[in-house]
Amino acid sequence: MKKRQIIVLLMLLCCFILVTISSYAHTISQDLSNNFFRLHILANSDSSEDQELKLKVRDNIIEYMNTLTFDNISKDEAIALAQENLSQFQKIAEKTIEEEGYSYPVKIKIGNFYFPTKIYGNISLPAGYYDALKIEIGQASGQNWWCSLFPPLCFVDISSGVIDEESQNDLKENLSDEEFSIITNNSETIKLKFKIIEMFSNK
Repeated sequence: MKKRQIIVLLMLLCCFILVTISSYAHTISQDLSNNFFRLHILANSDSSEDQELKLKVRDNIIEYMNTLTFDNISKDEAIALAQENLSQFQKIAEKTIEEEGYSYPVKIKIGNFYFPTKIYGNISLPAGYYDALKIEIGQASGQNWWCSLFPPLCFVDISSGVIDEESQNDLKENLSDEEFSIITNNSETIKLKFKIIEMFSNK
């Protein structure tokens, strides 16, 4: 009898732990999703030419975005600003593609899209659904490039692979301490939490 009770208690404990972990992962994943507005550019294919074209489109889009004000605004305001400029983003992408000698169509839209785990400089975002401005070039079947319009990380030079202190401060202002640690900290404890979030993030 006691053995059966112990087994039942262990099963209940396991269920409780799983529910707790699942709830934690869902909460963090949802909070991160709510706090980011991403820019996502997909290349036509993985050929070197198409990947180079993707980066030229990126450079020209971000150059134009530098004339807008993504600093010191809310996520909703950043989305509204991007929405207001969709036609201009379309023109810039199409002009870049034409000047490079290609005729790929371009699709640009704002929505909530699934992202696998992504690394940007020293920032890692777990898989999940995020609001994003998506730019699809041609078949959009090649490797993609992404950054964050909110908090504003798109305008940081990531050639060094490190997000600077000012940009990290922007992240801190918009994320909880737990969320900030998860996407920026490489300690074993944080890595474990990151993996848990990935495991419970459903596509």
